[in-house]
Formats: sequence, structure tokens, C-alpha cells
Amino acid sequence: MTSKSAAAAARATVYGYPRQGGGRELKKAIEGYWKGRVDADALRATAAELRRTNWRQLAEAGIHEVPTGDFSYYDHVLDTSVMVGAIPGRHRAAVEADALDGYFAMARGTQDMAPLEMTKWFDTNYHYLVPELGPDTVFTADSAKQVAELREALDLGLAARPVLVGPVTYLLLAKPAPGVVADFDPLTLLDRLLPVYAEVLSELRAAGAEWVQLDEPALVQDRTPAELNAATRAYRDLGALTDRPKVLVASYFDRLGDALPVLAKAPVEGLALDFTEAAAANLDALAAVGGLPGKRLIAGVVNGRNIWVNDLTKSLATLGTLLGLADRVDVAASCSLLHVPLDATAERDIEPQILRWLAFARQKTAEIVTLAKGLAQGTGSITGELAANRAALASRANSPITRDPAVRTRVGAVTDADARRSQPYGERAAAQRAHLGLPLLPTTTIGSFPQTAELRVARADLRAGRIDTAGYEERIKAEIQEVISFQEKTGLDVLVHGEAERNDMVQYFAEQLTGYLATQHGWVQSYGTRYVRPPILAGDISRPEPMTVRWTTYAQSLTRRPVKGMLTGPVTMLAWSFVRDDQLLGDTARQVALALRDEVNDLETAGTSVIQVDEPALRETLPLRAADRPGYLAWATEAFRLTTAGVRPDTQIHTHMCYAEFGDIVQAIDDLDADVISLEAARSHMQVARELATHGYPREAGPGVYDIHSPRVPSADEAAALLRKGLEAIPAERLWVNPDCGLKTRGWPETRASLDNLVAAAHAVRAELPTAD
Repeated sequence: MTSKSAAAAARATVYGYPRQGGGRELKKAIEGYWKGRVDADALRATAAELRRTNWRQLAEAGIHEVPTGDFSYYDHVLDTSVMVGAIPGRHRAAVEADALDGYFAMARGTQDMAPLEMTKWFDTNYHYLVPELGPDTVFTADSAKQVAELREALDLGLAARPVLVGPVTYLLLAKPAPGVVADFDPLTLLDRLLPVYAEVLSELRAAGAEWVQLDEPALVQDRTPAELNAATRAYRDLGALTDRPKVLVASYFDRLGDALPVLAKAPVEGLALDFTEAAAANLDALAAVGGLPGKRLIAGVVNGRNIWVNDLTKSLATLGTLLGLADRVDVAASCSLLHVPLDATAERDIEPQILRWLAFARQKTAEIVTLAKGLAQGTGSITGELAANRAALASRANSPITRDPAVRTRVGAVTDADARRSQPYGERAAAQRAHLGLPLLPTTTIGSFPQTAELRVARADLRAGRIDTAGYEERIKAEIQEVISFQEKTGLDVLVHGEAERNDMVQYFAEQLTGYLATQHGWVQSYGTRYVRPPILAGDISRPEPMTVRWTTYAQSLTRRPVKGMLTGPVTMLAWSFVRDDQLLGDTARQVALALRDEVNDLETAGTSVIQVDEPALRETLPLRAADRPGYLAWATEAFRLTTAGVRPDTQIHTHMCYAEFGDIVQAIDDLDADVISLEAARSHMQVARELATHGYPREAGPGVYDIHSPRVPSADEAAALLRKGLEAIPAERLWVNPDCGLKTRGWPETRASLDNLVAAAHAVRAELPTAD
């Protein structure tokens, strides 16, 4: 096909869309179902209406082919486990008794059964449920959800493309089931899984699917020859099927590298590539294999993970380069729009000038449609859109909001010494033990306590003017008093103030730092019904005044036990925000680190002896390709040290990480030079403790013994058993006892019971130690 005819064929599409609805209707319906206020039929009706609304909006905007199957009650990887029949043995009875309740049991657990492990979806802040597989796993096809949602879209008269997690990525994301030998490789199940995918594809074709998209983002990571061979076999076998729709294989988040020739040669009809994160690499690789003759290429030229307006002229140039490399070139975002908020026009508190710079899901959809029109009909058909786009880009580039000379001067003056503690860890540890006087196996929590309905009402009342600032602060004081009193009665050793005043661990700080923008409706799914509003990092960062000192010192005045100061670290402040795309991330990280350093120093001056700087995003932001990791880890660990290195030796610096794979960043954890680190470990059965021991990690650590992402209450015996596993890897003088993560999302009854059991477990195991009194 000539370039002209390829351009004429250009269509607009997306891979996925935000699920929650404009008012987070899905969250409310699901949580209502869990609490018994919404029945299953009402929940399904809400979900169906949200799907219809999304598809209609996309079609009305000009999207030619809408995605189906991307909608989920909790997680699309969990949906895939259901689709292929990979139900863990402990959940089978619940699923057979009631499919919906069994689904949520896999996601959240119950008092009697643990949920699936949860971790980050590649380098995003979305969490997926990890499939549990073993040599005895038997796959069976269950395409009911996928077929039903396709038919819903087709019944609306829409062109629709089901989107599924591909078989290779599904197996690469899986872990050995509990009780299965740790070195079991789920990828060995590929030949057993492919017939199930073949059956699903056949059923989707019968239901009316012309195309089916199989997502293989795992192939943008470094892959062994055996793994690439598995991808070759998978798409050779699926491509050879006669009773199937056309197959589109999609990858995103990075360059495909050695996997691109594998997919280009596969007997499938289309390939979707990310031309934002790795535009040059994927372009060069595509040209090197001779393009995709006779195939469809979907070009992801609109960033699906960030919120800045697209440079339409630049994207059109990329699309023009791609013409001639495929039989047909279509336009899309780089990945599912699940990772951005729904609609920027809902933001009433952002200045109109700045609002022009932003593109949420609905605005990105419009950009995709504009680019497809420009590619198909020529730039003359989108003259107005191009002019408005150039004006928005110029407005941002020339705005004084983006640059603060004082901040840039301070960053430029940073030296290596600024990022080093004054004494080595051994000397600091001795000073801290003398100063704090803590027992062996000291107990603490990660920081937040339940955000009650009363706290949310108080914040709403303050925003609405129903109470004044003084009235609001009295409510916060009362909550802090209750949290401190409870911790003292429970017997925790190092306390927290509970973060009653904080709406979110990133947003709270962003609202007090210059250079950040906060949204009112910019909700993005983190996991299940947990939605966050990532702030927008628009300009240079500084701290006008202390942010946490007042409430931390107030909490300390209520007790003789140490109260931790609680901050969010610089990498997490970036990872859980929408970051600037006009300067290097490392430069932005240093700006945030210096602002936080001022806060750390002020907390110490105010008498805070233990300061926790959370970095749960350190692992999630790790580049997907090994070659890119050393540079990232160098600036990321430096930013943490720059935040924390200015304190006295007897001030104890903690950090916290959760829900990620830590094994490949243990050296970076060491390089942070924190005195104590707490990590998620309950669902992974203390795996991280063993990883720290293997590395020879020399500092103190608290692998979690209480999984806070489930409503179940762990018994004292269960927590003690995990603690004993921790002691097999970490000596008692360096082992802390704590939950996996903060308690913000939990209710008070389960929190009280769980922490009582946690302290009881610590006391029981402490009594077993030879050094115990």
C-alpha cells in the first residue's frame, strides 16, 4: 500500500479507559456491595451503565473502534485468571458458591482465606493481583465476561475490539503458588495455556469480534532467549488458528528491543507500539525489520500516562515517518488511559491558562481523533487544532510558573557531602539505641491510622465553610489524642500521630509546596476501589513554611514514647504525581529533596528523634530495561540521602516501601543509608527478609507481619509465625515488628484487633529470645 492510501486508512482507537465514572460511581457501588447496601444486580447495572457511557463518549468523540474487556470490578489481571480458570485452591469453593463473592475473596481475602498477592503493574502506580500457578494447574476457558461486554458494545452499533492480557505476559507476571517449589517457572505452562486462549478467541469471533487485542507489555523488559522463544511459539500457534478473529499484539511502556522482530514476523494481523516512551528505538527497530508489510500498525503517539497536552506537530511527524512501514497506520494513546484522570474540564480551581496545558482521558481521546484526521486528510483539515495546540505549548514554555531562579541556584550548589550522614551506620546505631532505649523487636506502625467518616466530613465541612479552621483543627487534635491513647494502651513502642490531617501521602505535601497543582476530580485507580488524585508537578519546587512540625510536636506532647515524624520521599513525590516532561527527572528530584530536607531539619530541631521518609515508589519507578537502571538509581538514592543526611547521628531515619518486587533493588535500598526500613512481607511470606539477608543488608528492618490491604484480622499466632520467619533472616537486634503499610484504608475495629495481635506476637517471640529479660 502506498503512503497515501495508508494515510487514508488511518483510524482512531484506544486500548482502555478509566473505569470509575465521573463521580466514582463504580467505587461507591462496589463498596456498597461489600457493606450489604447494594445488591449484586444493582452493582452489575451500575457497571453496565458505566461501560455504555464510556463507549458512547468515545464513539461521539470520533474513536472508530472502542475497547471492550478492559472494564473490571477490581483488576484486569485477576479477570484474566478467571478467564483461564486459574483459581487458587483455597478460593475454589467460594468461587463455585458465588462467582462475584469468590472474585472479591481472591482480591481482598476473607477472615478465613488469604487473598492473592498484589504488586505494581510494571513501572506504574496501578496494582495487579498476581496469578498463582503450579505444575498441577489446570486451565479452563471462561470467556463469559469478555463475550458479554463485546456484545454490549456491538448492540450499541459500535465497532469494538476486545482487549485481553496476552498469554506470555500473563505467565511472566505469575508466581509459584504457595507450597510449590520457588524455582517453578510458570512459563513452562504455556503449551497448556494456549489452547484456552484459542478457545476464548474462537468464542469472541462467534460473538462478532473482528479484531482481538492481546497485550504483551512484559516483552518490553529484558527477556531471555527462552522467553523470546516462548513468545515466538505462542503467536505462531495462535496465528495458525483458523477459527479466530484478527489478532493485534500490543506492547507499551518502553521499547520492544529483541521482541520486535519476534512479533513482526509472527503470523498475526497487527502490532501496536509505544512511540512516546521509546519513539526513536521503536522507529529504528521497525525500519530495521522492514516494517510490517501487509499488517496493521497502531501507533501510540499520545502519552497515556501523563497529563500534558500532546505536541501535535511532533506526533504527526512521527506518524508520517511510519507511513509506508505498514499496510495501515492507526492512531492511539501509548497505553490504556486507565492511568490518567477522566476529564480536565471538571477542574474549576485550576487557572484557565494552565488548564490549556492539560489533557486527561477525554482530552487525549480528542487528540487521538485529531491526529488520525490529520494523518488521513492532511494538516489542512486540522488547521485550527494545530494553532490552538501551538499556543498552549508556547504558553507553558514561556510561563514564569515553570522556573524559579532561587531554586535552580540552590540545586546547582549541592555537593556530594550534602548527601552523606556525618557518621557511619554502626556509630549512629549505638547513639540511637542509647537515645531511644527501645526493646528488642520494637513495635511500630507505618504512619497512617483509619481515615474515618468523621474525618472526611470534617474536611468537607471546612471546604464548604460549615466550620472554620479553628473548628477543624480541634477535630484533628481530638483524633490525634485518640490515636496516641490507643497506641499507648496497645503497647506499641514507637508511635505515630496517625495523619488525620492528611488527605493523601503525596497530595498533602504537594498542596504546601510551590510548583505543584492539585486537582479536585483527577481520580486515578491505584487498586480495587482505591483511587488517588495525583498532583501535577508544573514548576520548580520549594517549601514556603513547615508542613508537618506542628502536628508531630503536638502528638509528642501527649506521650513520653517517641513519635515518628512522617514525610513522603522525593522519588515517591515524583512517581505518584504527574511529572514535568520539560526537564530531567533527576533535576526535579533534587528540588523536591531540598524542600523535604528543610522539613526534616525542622522536625529534628523541634525534638523529633525518629523521622520516617517513605519511598514506596523507589522500586516501581525502576526502568523496565536493565541498561537504564544505574542512572535512575544513582539520582533516586542521592535524592533520598539529600533529604535525610543533615540530621544528628542519634536521630533515627526510617523509610518504608510496599507492594513491589524488592530483590533487584536491594543494593539501592542499602545505598539509601536509612537506619531502619519497613517493607511489605506478609503476602509474600517474608521473601524480602530473605532477600535482605542474602544481600548482607547491615541495618535494621521491619518486614511486615500484617497485610493491611485485606480486611481480615491476623491472629497473634499468625503474626508470630511470620515474625519467627523474619528472625531466620534478620537478627533480633535489627528486626522491627510492624504492618505492611499504613492503616488509612482500614476500619477501626479491625485495626485495633490486628495491632493488639501484632503487639502480642512481638511480646511472645521476644520472650523466646535468649537475650530476653
